[in-house]
Amino acid sequence: MKKWLVRISATLAALVLVALVGLMTWEPFFARTAETSHSGKAYAADLGGSQPITYTAEIIRDEFGVPHIHGKTDADVAYGVAIAQAEDDFFTLQDVVAMARGRYGAIAGEEGAQVDYAYHLLDARGTAERHYSKLPADTRALFEAYASGLNDYAATHPGELKLARLFPVNGEDIAAGFALRQPFFFGLGNIIGNLVSGKPLAPEFGPDIPGYPRAAEGQSGYDPTGKQARAFPLPWGEDGALSGSNAFAVTPAKSGGPSVLISNSHQPLEGGVAWYELVVESDEGWHFAGANFPGSPFPFLGHNRHLGWTNTVNRPDMTDVYRLEVDATGTKYKLDGKWLKLEQKTVTLPVKMGPVVLPIRQTIYRSQHGPVIKNDKGYFAIRYGGIDRIDQLDAYYRLNKARNLEEWQAQLARMAIPSTNFIYADEAGNIAYVYNAAIPDRAKGENWRGILNGTDSSLIWDGPVGYECLPKLINPASGWLYNSNNEPWTAAGAGSDLKAADFAPELGIETKQTNRSRRAYRLLSEAGLLDRAALERIKYDTAYAREGYVADLLAALAKLDLRQEPDLARTRDLLLQWDFNADGKGAGDALALLMIKDFMSAEYQNKGLPDAEEKLRAAADHLQSHFGRLDPPMGELLRLRQTPGPFAVDLPLDGGSDTLRASTTWDVDPDGRLALKHGDSFIMWAEWLPGQRVTSRSIQPFGAAITRPHSKHFTDQSRLFVRKQLKPVWFWREDVLANAISRKTVTSRR
Repeated sequence: MKKWLVRISATLAALVLVALVGLMTWEPFFARTAETSHSGKAYAADLGGSQPITYTAEIIRDEFGVPHIHGKTDADVAYGVAIAQAEDDFFTLQDVVAMARGRYGAIAGEEGAQVDYAYHLLDARGTAERHYSKLPADTRALFEAYASGLNDYAATHPGELKLARLFPVNGEDIAAGFALRQPFFFGLGNIIGNLVSGKPLAPEFGPDIPGYPRAAEGQSGYDPTGKQARAFPLPWGEDGALSGSNAFAVTPAKSGGPSVLISNSHQPLEGGVAWYELVVESDEGWHFAGANFPGSPFPFLGHNRHLGWTNTVNRPDMTDVYRLEVDATGTKYKLDGKWLKLEQKTVTLPVKMGPVVLPIRQTIYRSQHGPVIKNDKGYFAIRYGGIDRIDQLDAYYRLNKARNLEEWQAQLARMAIPSTNFIYADEAGNIAYVYNAAIPDRAKGENWRGILNGTDSSLIWDGPVGYECLPKLINPASGWLYNSNNEPWTAAGAGSDLKAADFAPELGIETKQTNRSRRAYRLLSEAGLLDRAALERIKYDTAYAREGYVADLLAALAKLDLRQEPDLARTRDLLLQWDFNADGKGAGDALALLMIKDFMSAEYQNKGLPDAEEKLRAAADHLQSHFGRLDPPMGELLRLRQTPGPFAVDLPLDGGSDTLRASTTWDVDPDGRLALKHGDSFIMWAEWLPGQRVTSRSIQPFGAAITRPHSKHFTDQSRLFVRKQLKPVWFWREDVLANAISRKTVTSRR
């Protein structure tokens, strides 16, 4: 009997071992391996023949490690961009590639599986497969070269790989990443998360459907294991949306000298949408200084010789939700009185849990409207601006090479870039603001902010409105333009601003202000000459206007009856006496910093305002617990921290969650300090003096070597950043060579 028990136990142990080994190894073999890119086979006929393509680029790094990449052709440069970016941040690049292939869950577990679900739901791969071959050959050449650079780096650095068989990749893989990520810039993640979990939609969606009420609470997200999840999905910013940026442009007449463009983006300081600074130059005329995100062969903002632009996130109504009528079998839906087949596809999501990767099966639905989500209230289809398009890949490339305002506007007029405001300046003294968005071309009269009747095909729009329909301003009389994630009706000052009544309500343009907008509008309007000193004061302003959610917070605090709690009353009084300035000098600055963030976030994301007493109590407890006082200097609370390694930094910061000097969100460290994770990030200041060449300055919170803690460029910009100083951008080749600390040539492997 004992022998049988031993044999049974051994057999069970062997089966368990086999199962564990299977769960630890299945995913790389299950995943589709993309065709190798550096061979040039995929598009050889278009790109110059059947022989393998060789790329050669020169990478020069300046004193801050910023790469300046030169090549004979634009494709050579794109290859060098991939190599340089991998040298500095291959850690994040692998995450981006995994997202673009539906494998992020094998790296990041449940959070990664949320992204993989979106990858399949939005058909990112299918979108790339349908449209990549239609892109111009020179654009595809960039993406093939960039993929080749990633493949070469992966092949020569196997010890850095996170996931087996993730490489090689090709240009189509990189394109799929664009198709996946772009819709999340205008908040699609919140809608997907709420539909998947059956939670209420955002407040703009009315109570059209019984049991689907208007929302006041926060969003919830998809969880492949069936447990409650966090906001969906996380890798693109706080609560699934990006929450800030400032941009300014000034004419020579108003500045007293140059055309000025100030880019002040507020992005996460690390991760898939953290800015990476670079300068590119080819013998084919591509010459641009700026920044991109991991996974892109070209900059998204910055300047060339002639012109420049920057972006801020806008929030038009870009997504429509339809309730479908589905038959009892769940396989057909009704459209115009006919029953059509509901497309269904089962996908496998890899979900890493400890040492194993679980295969989680999910069914993906699709109708003529677009992706379909099934929950306990029914079947809901979504359709969004830019759906089934990737021509933004070509538009950004052409913007990089635009030579004047006319050429630049021609690219925006394609409506290929789905969203974000553009602020522009050029050497000719022009400035411009375009409320750019591929807003759906909707019929008049329908409640497009409600849940739509999915049985009526007339509500399925096709493509965006025309460029002429968008709000835009060219060379306003005021001489200045700005945007701080505000409505487009305040952009250039009294007498120059656009009027909301002149634009169709079906555009769904937001009608909101931020504190940054209120402050910028006031300061710009009051200024006489907007020279460099005046613009620096405005850009680094740390004050709050007593309006909007700030006024609501103070009013709520004033109404509290705290006669029975004298300690909490003293805390409240400290805020009521606050000077509305997050400059780190006032006694109430630290307390205000802790209080305002959640009120700002609630307003931005259309949530109900938090309970003032509850937040006051929590803020007081935090300060007393960690600092033993209610009024520590704000710089002791708010920190710019980067660890580990010999170049770790821990520096004091100023600015608040919604000030022009932005410290938007943070992680709470064990010592009670707030480590900035999202706020002022890449700042670039470009100037064109009449008759002179463009010059620019820039700064990052940490450094060029984003995930290389043993590099001297890991944090070498931090002290300048904290002191509100900028470093020079070496745009012109003679300046690059004069300030080079390293120089090498890289050539692709055959």
